[in-house]
Amino acid sequence: MKNLALFLRDIRIEHTLFALPFAYVGAVMAAGGIPTPWQFLWITLAVLGARTAAMAANRFLDREIDARNPRTANRPTASGRLSPRVMLAAIVAGLALLTVSAAMLNPLCLRLFPIAAFAVLFYPLCKRFTWVTHFFLGAVDGLAPLGAFIGVSGTFTFPAILLFVAVTLWVAGFDIIYALMDYPIDVEQGIRSIPARFGTSTGRWLPIVLHLAMTVLLFLAGGLSHAGMLYYAGVVFAVILVFYEDRTFSVAKNLFALNDRVFVTNMVFSVVFLVTTIAGFTLR
Repeated sequence: MKNLALFLRDIRIEHTLFALPFAYVGAVMAAGGIPTPWQFLWITLAVLGARTAAMAANRFLDREIDARNPRTANRPTASGRLSPRVMLAAIVAGLALLTVSAAMLNPLCLRLFPIAAFAVLFYPLCKRFTWVTHFFLGAVDGLAPLGAFIGVSGTFTFPAILLFVAVTLWVAGFDIIYALMDYPIDVEQGIRSIPARFGTSTGRWLPIVLHLAMTVLLFLAGGLSHAGMLYYAGVVFAVILVFYEDRTFSVAKNLFALNDRVFVTNMVFSVVFLVTTIAGFTLR
């Protein structure tokens, strides 16, 4: 039980809330309403499997980098309190759950499984050679709504692509904010990130631009998929979120406090947007 608690703590299981709401958004958009309970179940398990494999791969591959960073040195795997073998087993188990879930949704999901598997295993390596790492992470999370859309519809459309890109930019934006906390140590260790490559000033204004672009893409996705008016309440909430982030950047002096605020507000946004999407497609 102790190892299980350490494992769940290390992979931040509670952060699955970032991926699940947008996966459900993709499912609702594909169904034009509420998908079947079985589709919801297998989409949930697919996201859980993919995120478990991705985070376990991140902790396993980055354990030495994390150990040299004061902010992350106490993580169970980095500190040696949790064996790296646990993360290897979690990678296998997560990919197995993703495979079964994809097969239960439809054949196209299963055929696309290798792309998802490559993405979740490769993204932790990106920070070693490119500052585009934030966008690769965003794309990994963006596969959740795209995969859910395919899982329900058996195909994908332009609105699904727009949703994928929107989530990619959304996650990349707050990952850049996250990287601001590690700016000095990233420069010292040669870790690639946008703040390390272009400076902290860029790391502060670029997420705002990316999140503004996200709101435009969500608006277009709703229009092309014939969402009802209540859907756009979520888009309005996204715009408010961007202005809140901009205000927070201008007054926050502590980067750790800034990151906590951004995390909480973005988690709330993902849930709110799911609710307005369901309303927009069921109450038209």
